[in-house]
Amino acid sequence: MDGDAHCNPRTVEDVFRDFKGRHAGLIKALTIDVEEFYQRCDPEKENLCLYGFPSEQWDVNLPAEEVPPEIPEPALGINFARDGMQEKDWLALVAVHGDAWLLSVAYYFGARFDFDKADRKRLFDMINDLPTIFEVVTGAAKKQVTDKSSVLNHSSTKSKSNSKTGKLSMGQAKDKNEEGDEEEEDEHSETLCGACGENYASDEFWICCDLCERWFHGNCVKITPARAEHIKQYKCPSCSSKRARP
Repeated sequence: MDGDAHCNPRTVEDVFRDFKGRHAGLIKALTIDVEEFYQRCDPEKENLCLYGFPSEQWDVNLPAEEVPPEIPEPALGINFARDGMQEKDWLALVAVHGDAWLLSVAYYFGARFDFDKADRKRLFDMINDLPTIFEVVTGAAKKQVTDKSSVLNHSSTKSKSNSKTGKLSMGQAKDKNEEGDEEEEDEHSETLCGACGENYASDEFWICCDLCERWFHGNCVKITPARAEHIKQYKCPSCSSKRARP
């Protein structure tokens, strides 16, 4: 059922790579591909699960038939609550269950391959450095760095007009003072992409959604610097789908 899970990880680094790939896949489903995910979670269908794969892909499908399954299974029946809740609350609920599933898979591998106390702690520390899916989906990860984000909004629009707030590459927003540059990079380093959950890097193009005010890698939302120059108000995929859906 789990696609590419048959290459079982055996070291702490292997398990973390597996975790990180699944983590990225679930975030993609709940942010970038949220419209497709919403449509596939039809309450009229049987119990469905949201799977994330090490390849950073995702799928909505029936649970594994074998008992017990090869690895822990995700939450069952996520589709049944879709129309009984506010969309943002439903997505947050799916995100929480996604976080729980990722941890169960990671520690399943840890137990299977006899990780000792030090290995388990190292794995947890590596996982804990990533934002949770819930934090990314609800914007809580952004709220943790609100002050830093407002600095980014200010510095990245020095050469932009009013309606184009946040369209410059963060890497272009630099001070003339070298010491100021270093401080600014430190402040920006904890800013997280609303799509993949990865940290800010000074050599990457980022764009800010004018509605939810989350930052995204240009590559994650398929926006280039040239295209951003012509966007008066940028809406991320999640905000666009919410406004379009009746």
